[in-house]
Amino acid sequence: MLEKGVVEVAFGPVARGAWERHQPEPVTPTSLADLRGPVAGRMTLPIHLEWSGRRDYDLGDPEDLVWMYSRVIREAGDVEDLITFLDGPTLVRLWPELRPPARHVAAWEQVFPSLRSSS
Repeated sequence: MLEKGVVEVAFGPVARGAWERHQPEPVTPTSLADLRGPVAGRMTLPIHLEWSGRRDYDLGDPEDLVWMYSRVIREAGDVEDLITFLDGPTLVRLWPELRPPARHVAAWEQVFPSLRSSS
């Protein structure tokens, strides 16, 4: 008998909401100009950024671009992740469409108030 709030899965019991509780602390660069990631072609994110789904993104596909930028902002463990995978002008253009968690939005908009006016 499992205790309330625990679900049995193939690899053992997991507390409900475990996925929702995984939220790395927000990371922001010092400057948007530091973000010089690729702007064209295909991008495969490393497993530490995209651990639960497909990792390959087409930067020419607007939907892929929004998904990838949202994922990198949400999962980045350090500034190097941001510098490697994001482009500053592209991020500013996409900001109103991105869907990172609210605390990540707040952190980015606190460091870069100009993002508030673009959303």
